[in-house]
Amino acid sequence: MKLSELKTGEHAVIAKVHGHGGFRKRLVEMGFVQGKEIEVLLNAPLQDPVKYKIMGYEVSLRRQEADMIEVMQSQPQTQTQPQTPVINVALVGNPNCGKTSLFNFASGAHGHVGNYSGVTVDASEAHASYYGYNFRLTDLPGTYSLSCYSPEELYVRRHLTHQMPDVVINVIDSSNLERNLYLTTQLIDMDLRMVCALNMYDEFERRGDTVNLDTLSTLFGTPMIPTSFKRGTGINELFKTVIQVYEDSHRHARHIHINYGHEIEHGIKHIQQHLREDDTLNHACYSTRYLAVKLLERDKDIEQFVRKMSNSDEVLEARDMADARVMEEKKTDSETAIMDAKYGFIHGALREAAYTLGTKQDTYRMTHFIDDVLSNKYFGFPIFFLILFIMFHTTFTLGQYPMDWIDAGVEWLGEWVGSALAEGPFRSMLVDGIIGGVGAVIVFLPQILILYFFISLMEDSGYMARAAFIMDKLMHKMGLHGKSFIPLIMGFGCNVPAIMGTRTIESRRSRLITMLIVPFMSCSARLPIYIMITGTFFAVEYQSWVMISLYVIGIITAVIVSKIFSTFIIKGEDTPFVMELPPYRWPTGKAIARHTWDKGKEYLKKMGGIILVASIIVWALGYFGPSGTAPSMEDSFIGLMGRSVEPLFQLQGFNWKLDVSLIAGVGAKEIVASTIGVLGGLEEITPLAAYCYLLFVLLYFPCIATIAAIKNETGSWKWALFAACYTTLLAWLVSAVVYQVGNCFVS
Repeated sequence: MKLSELKTGEHAVIAKVHGHGGFRKRLVEMGFVQGKEIEVLLNAPLQDPVKYKIMGYEVSLRRQEADMIEVMQSQPQTQTQPQTPVINVALVGNPNCGKTSLFNFASGAHGHVGNYSGVTVDASEAHASYYGYNFRLTDLPGTYSLSCYSPEELYVRRHLTHQMPDVVINVIDSSNLERNLYLTTQLIDMDLRMVCALNMYDEFERRGDTVNLDTLSTLFGTPMIPTSFKRGTGINELFKTVIQVYEDSHRHARHIHINYGHEIEHGIKHIQQHLREDDTLNHACYSTRYLAVKLLERDKDIEQFVRKMSNSDEVLEARDMADARVMEEKKTDSETAIMDAKYGFIHGALREAAYTLGTKQDTYRMTHFIDDVLSNKYFGFPIFFLILFIMFHTTFTLGQYPMDWIDAGVEWLGEWVGSALAEGPFRSMLVDGIIGGVGAVIVFLPQILILYFFISLMEDSGYMARAAFIMDKLMHKMGLHGKSFIPLIMGFGCNVPAIMGTRTIESRRSRLITMLIVPFMSCSARLPIYIMITGTFFAVEYQSWVMISLYVIGIITAVIVSKIFSTFIIKGEDTPFVMELPPYRWPTGKAIARHTWDKGKEYLKKMGGIILVASIIVWALGYFGPSGTAPSMEDSFIGLMGRSVEPLFQLQGFNWKLDVSLIAGVGAKEIVASTIGVLGGLEEITPLAAYCYLLFVLLYFPCIATIAAIKNETGSWKWALFAACYTTLLAWLVSAVVYQVGNCFVS
């Protein structure tokens, strides 16, 4: 808690003093140090400032200053009771460096590890305990830098500056030290207490690479700990070091300044002089040096922050003068000069630390061999679609056996309950509503698990990134960014995290277009509907092809719509396609099993939540009518509702029961299957109408959660409502055209 939250007469023990520079130094000099007890004596008449007692003397602080001091409460006038310290730790690193593996291993959390950029689309939080300390771990999105070019970069930076973690664990991929250490230099600029975890160090040693970690730690002013999160080696040493850094007792932990050269350093000092003239910076979460560096880098977010200062014009003028001198001296702008200086510092430090590359084993050797086949000019696309076919064919054929067992179990349960209870509303609700509705969806659990097994295998192995690589040129021609393929693939699992996954796309134009077409990706919630309709109307040998056609049509529709949007509706500049292609790694069976089961567990939770409630509501609307118990389904409330909207779907060949199921699916797509399970209606349509029904389900209104996600990511209901309306209209048009044209051939 904060010192400002204490009331008069309360005691506490100081845990941490936030802030930078002179402000923090002044407080520490006055005795505000970790472990010292402090008592609130008196509030001024206007409740600010507040008088405190610390180390035997009295001192007053404004509440604004007291907000920067964290305390742990203790009992008044008694010996301080020992409390388990809580250390706030932020995990920062490049995509694919192993942050989420550390997060999972240390805390037992089940965050998914995807071997492609952007799997961590939001911060996850968990707790761990080591050596008598509790750790609050925050797994931040993977990012290559802390600029403000993408929402992820800005999110990570703001978390570090506003939440002020006690220690940052900078996870580094040992196989690419020079590139990964660039982010480390930016963290050094921020003056954060930090520990570097050199992950995958077992691969580093197996290749024969060498580096003097003691020298490297000294040069960077931060401990470098070799780890392998996959095997759990180095974890204990890592957290022991975090404790030492937190307690300011580690010999390598010291703040350093990266020297950017004479002209830039002169400019930094000149800008700092003007920044210090504004008193508000004494309480800011930025140091003046960091602000000066970011201003020279033309960081728009920092510029907005500085413009709120009373002397912002003088500060920005000093920045422009410094930038002009750098251009005159180095023939390049300050941002480029700073980046060059960072890499120069990294290169020099690695050379001094005797960093050498071994020749025993090339991590990418097997990757290159596999890529020669999977990403081949001629075989890449056929293999990609073959993998999809195998995935869906296995989902159908292998999943059919447990599906039949569950189906038989649901049928037996319904018959047993029906025979055990007397005729009436309660019996009907249990048999037709709950067992019929929930049972119609739960039978597809095996297929859901098999599908997620394949998706997890492709993500964790690194093939998903290759899929984006394969599809980039085609997508770029159609107006999409290559990185858009990652959220689109994620959409096959669930549209909501896929919408959030668009944060990895730097261009707002591409990000917005991707969000608007993600609903065309067939999420797992649609899978029960596909399996139900396909299994009912099509022979076994055609079922996989029908399924693939739906996924392909969704992708083709997304591409066409994105081209229309990028050409006529949403204008703006795109960004280059730059995405890391990590080496192929064979995922652990435990990781895949855990990810698969987590998704299955989410599916089961829906059965006991929204699907159960929806099934009961659909049953009630079908059981009762305006005059009480409905003599027939057509006379019930849901029958009247269906009859009223039936004319809207005459061109598609749907009956009123299917119309009602589509309306129910607005809340969640699984409700479509449960509604059909309660009402029936499939026996009254033709295979052509069934396929058009599948097309409508594929294209129409995404679920409420997806619409809310679009609103949150765009910051506006305009685009969320636009997505809801245009997808539904498109679904109506496509299904109507296919049915009418198909009828010409059938008849």
